[in-house]
Amino acid sequence: MSSSIYFDKQDKAILTLVNRILESPKGKADRLFDPNLHPHGIEELVASPVERMAYAVVNLLRNLEVGGGQAEDRLLALQTLYDEVLNSAHSALRRNTARVLMQIMKDMVRSHGDHQAQLRLAHDFRRVVHGTPRIVRRMLSRYHLPEMPEDWNQLAFDDHVYDVNTKGRKTPTHLIMDAWIKGLRSLTVAYEYALDPEVAREIMRAAEITGITVRIGLEFQVPFYGHFVSFFWIPRGFSSNEDFLSFLHEPQLEELMSKGREVLAWRKEKILKLLDYWNTVVRLKISEEWDVAIPELSAETFLTFCRGGNPSRQRLAECLHRHVLPCMQVYAKKLMQMGEEGEQELERLDNLTPDVLMDAWLSSAIFPDMPEISSFDVPADAPQLMRMTPKELTRQLRSIAGGYRLVLGITDLSRADVAELLWESEGAVTHLEIFNMKGWIDGRMVDMEGIARLQRALNLGLGPRVKQLLQSMAEDLKNKGEVKRSEKFLSILGDIHALWEHYRHTPLKSRLGTSSVGRRTFGMGLVLRDTLPKRAQSELDRKQMLGTDIPVFSPVEEHIIYRTPENPSIWQCFLSMFSFLPGLRHLGMESRREWRFSSDYFRICKKGNLVNLGGISLFHGNNLRRENQQTQNDHPSLFYLNTNVMNFLKVLLGFIPAFFSFYCMQEWWVLAWFGAFIWFGITGIRNVLQMVMTARGASRGTLVHWTKQVSIPRLCDSLMYTGISVLLLEVMVRVLLLEVAMGVTVDEYPLFVYTVLNCVNALYIFSHNIFRGFPRQAAIGNIFRSALSIPMASLYDLMLRHFLLGIGVADPAIYLVPSAAIISKLASDTVAALIEGYADGQVNLRMRRWDYASKVEKVFDCYNRLELLFPQENALRKIGREGGFSGENAQKVQDIERAFVVNSLDLMYFWFYQPRAQEALWQKLKSMSEPDRMVLARAQLVLSREHVVSQMLVDGLLGKNFSRPLAFFLDKHRLYLRLFLRLCRKARQSGL
Repeated sequence: MSSSIYFDKQDKAILTLVNRILESPKGKADRLFDPNLHPHGIEELVASPVERMAYAVVNLLRNLEVGGGQAEDRLLALQTLYDEVLNSAHSALRRNTARVLMQIMKDMVRSHGDHQAQLRLAHDFRRVVHGTPRIVRRMLSRYHLPEMPEDWNQLAFDDHVYDVNTKGRKTPTHLIMDAWIKGLRSLTVAYEYALDPEVAREIMRAAEITGITVRIGLEFQVPFYGHFVSFFWIPRGFSSNEDFLSFLHEPQLEELMSKGREVLAWRKEKILKLLDYWNTVVRLKISEEWDVAIPELSAETFLTFCRGGNPSRQRLAECLHRHVLPCMQVYAKKLMQMGEEGEQELERLDNLTPDVLMDAWLSSAIFPDMPEISSFDVPADAPQLMRMTPKELTRQLRSIAGGYRLVLGITDLSRADVAELLWESEGAVTHLEIFNMKGWIDGRMVDMEGIARLQRALNLGLGPRVKQLLQSMAEDLKNKGEVKRSEKFLSILGDIHALWEHYRHTPLKSRLGTSSVGRRTFGMGLVLRDTLPKRAQSELDRKQMLGTDIPVFSPVEEHIIYRTPENPSIWQCFLSMFSFLPGLRHLGMESRREWRFSSDYFRICKKGNLVNLGGISLFHGNNLRRENQQTQNDHPSLFYLNTNVMNFLKVLLGFIPAFFSFYCMQEWWVLAWFGAFIWFGITGIRNVLQMVMTARGASRGTLVHWTKQVSIPRLCDSLMYTGISVLLLEVMVRVLLLEVAMGVTVDEYPLFVYTVLNCVNALYIFSHNIFRGFPRQAAIGNIFRSALSIPMASLYDLMLRHFLLGIGVADPAIYLVPSAAIISKLASDTVAALIEGYADGQVNLRMRRWDYASKVEKVFDCYNRLELLFPQENALRKIGREGGFSGENAQKVQDIERAFVVNSLDLMYFWFYQPRAQEALWQKLKSMSEPDRMVLARAQLVLSREHVVSQMLVDGLLGKNFSRPLAFFLDKHRLYLRLFLRLCRKARQSGL
């Protein structure tokens, strides 16, 4: 492979950086800046976005230990990563781009050691950051992530998941991060029997960072007719996270969780006995069968594998699978050497998954002497909580909290089981888990339709129908020989009024979950496909495997909500003038779309509208057959060509048709030889001027050189498409269509010729604008581009005609006829500079508005906290003076003072370095009230404390590389304060 034509220096620099972080000793790579720093702020002077994201992901994935100190590191890493990816997207698909960037960075960290894979990911990362929606969607498809609406209004949820503290593999922060990547907006996390308040604090804080609604509950299992049933208890009605955390210390709940920890300790003891039996009996038997020495699996290794979670047969099976895999590979080599004789055994070995292993190696049905921990008959030594009846458990849960959800899992349950449990719980059950992904995949949702019919009859208050169902259940039980249960149902019929009355007034609602624990068969999250973009729905239909349709349908309602904007633009004010007209009353108003469940009833049917966000993957074996085969070719595709090579090929692809079109069609030697250069020159100059002017890169108020505003890849794209347009306009339209086919020349019919050329050119540009992911305003504007280009072209034609006559050319048509396409191109690019320039400017303004909105919000948050600390003083005025605060609250205010400094430094950086920042700030200041403007202005005065700010920078506010930000602050802070205060005065005067 010729590595020089693949990948860029930036890709290799990213790879070097990430690997340096990964290979550094733990603790030395954990450089995370102040969370108040903005990704587009002053930290850009010391670290690139990729570097900051790399540090964040390493901290997230390294700090897997469960504990308070590690949790703080994970949360800070998540905050940094979330801010970075959300502010790095340059395309219209802001949130979707952020999801892809987070996933790529995760994969880059996990691919440590695979140089080629990491290089590809580094290249993908840069392409996505500056890429078009087309590239973003390609990456979404690669990672099996459905595109989510940018309004973030999708109904995506999971009502039953686990983290590492129970059955899962991910820390609470990691779980929330993955939920956000998948597009989930709400999550319910289950903990078995007990919950550590610090774990709850971590998951709620992580959810706050990402904007996910999270609920936390305790899951209990109690015996019921030979198996265990699951009750998922979710307390509710808390005013804040701290209120919930205080509830976890209630005496009744602490007593219940103490009993729960006894259950977990009892189960752990049983699992370790099971492991000991495997080591002493099963392992030796397998070693003898395979003729391979299998080492023992120590209890310490297994508990380390559980990473603080609850030991279980499933986790033991997974740990054993990983433990014996090297031995399986040795045995597979022996079988492959045997040829066809060992083929059948090799097939069985290759399909030895953890689930198969659990049934084959950890089953008392095969090994009668094996300790049986899944016995349906609860042992006498089992803790009290495991021996409770459903009625006893639900009564105790009801006594602990007044507001709660109690969800009954229907896995392995029939409608008769559900009816009896509802009656036993005396109405305490508020929800049914009508669908569970794990139970459905395992074939254990045995009576979904029957249970749904019972639920519907109860909710609609159909007393006769409920009676018929219970009578039918009693008859079925009698026919199966379960006489006692049948008689019990007759007694339930005698008390049917209480059951019917309760759920008629308080409907029995539904919950849908996955019981995801981070394994490969299926993923976390469910979404109602109706709430996804049409493109995403089509992609899901294309990828859906036969027989994997989830049989649940929920009707949804679409709501369009209109409201009058608080700070309407001039355009909105103009439109609102016509709102009195019939059918136009919403003109000038802001709108947003919301999706809502139309009812709590989920219909069971063959093809529903529910989709699993992780997809359903099939097991492809242990890859034992490929052990000695060559790995796939690592040669990169054209997608990974070096950017300079790609840019050269793009320009060449556009220049060749342009040059030969002019050379073959033009008789005038100037255009024959130089027409392509003139054509490219028009496009190049227009693009450069457009990019610089829309970013205000040539103004004196910015410290960014104008060349930094020019995107070379975008320029090369334009040159390629404009070169192809020569072949289209000059050869195919002007010559072949107009002159040859229709006999129309520009000399005789200039207006008609320019009209046709500009219309064709406008449609062509609109098409490639959409393909390249330009702003929608620019693409639509190009449809009307011809209407403005036609008079502009006629004007240029008239000016050139008079110029030629003025210099003594007797017949200007000699030059005007062959120059028709050039004149049309010049007119078209003149209009394009205005249309696309405006659209590009709006993109820059939109990003700056986001920047200022988040930063001003943080300034006011600091101001609120400061005033509450000093209710008797003018605290904000003091913070701008040398000496600052003294007294009993001086220590408390240091964090707030530091936050003020960080926010002000970021605002100063925006002013001097970010495109259109000063214009966006002017708009922000005009929309603020005078007291708010005063607060913001006084907050900036903290920069006048030159010694304090300088000392913070030297002490590591931005790390060890503080020279550039320190020089920037010392050189520009006085000018910035003067200009900022002047702008505030101007905004005040404009509002008078």
